[in-house]
Amino acid sequence: MRILVLGATGYLGGHVAERLRALPGTQVLAGGRSAAADVTVDLASDHPRQLAQALASAAPDAVVNCAGATGTDAVTLAEVNARGPAVLCAALHQAAPAARLVHLGSASEYGPGTPGRPAAESAATRPSGPYGATKLAGTVAVAASGLDAVVLRVGNPVGPGAPPTGLPGRVTALLTDAGCAPDATLSLGDLSAHRDFVDVRDVARAAELAATTPGPLPPVLNIGGGEAVQVRELVRTLAGVAGFRGRIVEEGASGSARSPRVSWQCSDITAARDALGWRPSYPLDASLAALWAARSRSEEGASAR
Repeated sequence: MRILVLGATGYLGGHVAERLRALPGTQVLAGGRSAAADVTVDLASDHPRQLAQALASAAPDAVVNCAGATGTDAVTLAEVNARGPAVLCAALHQAAPAARLVHLGSASEYGPGTPGRPAAESAATRPSGPYGATKLAGTVAVAASGLDAVVLRVGNPVGPGAPPTGLPGRVTALLTDAGCAPDATLSLGDLSAHRDFVDVRDVARAAELAATTPGPLPPVLNIGGGEAVQVRELVRTLAGVAGFRGRIVEEGASGSARSPRVSWQCSDITAARDALGWRPSYPLDASLAALWAARSRSEEGASAR
């Protein structure tokens, strides 16, 4: 089986590609803008005809699109998150119409949730900012494409390698800088919001199952932890793992660049269990421990050089 992973050098894409490469009899091709990519692809600017030529040469049985933009300007968000999936679908129709397309969407597409009521895939989508809106546009393009396609609507990913563009990775970097002195201070915004965190390795397993499960799949599947966790709890747990002994100070507005003005989010993950046999396997404390351990190894490696 030949699987093309777009965005394979990113956080989610890296874990997805690693997971797929471990499958017997599977050839994984990396697609992206890098000169080292097996297939040169730029979803933000490629013309559908140009992209179709690249896809035809790759001849994939499945394509997993992990390419996406997060904390950037609205134009880039629109180019990558909205235009990108639409162009990809148009190119697949020309070059590989039978290929399974797995596209990584975002729980930010739902917008503000109702406390105590996890959002199923049929819930209304009311994104509260450009990120969620552009991700929703990408989901609509994939779901309406007529291809053998599924969108994995991913919650807040956490785990080894989390980048500083997201809260877990940013807090990890701040804790590294703060050290373990009793007088250290960790200054963050309001941590009262609730989010649905899911381990990046569980996301990769869901992508693997979505790419390899035979037969048609639902157009959208939620991939999350299935639990609303207060962000304050995540920060305190991560601080404990890091051995932080100082003060955590909350100041400023709540929310995030990806989901502003959203105080509660949680996904109903029943459909993913039914369609893929998937459920999260890493509890949050294990994800945070793996995140901190990976950061520590990275720091030790940098010091050794």
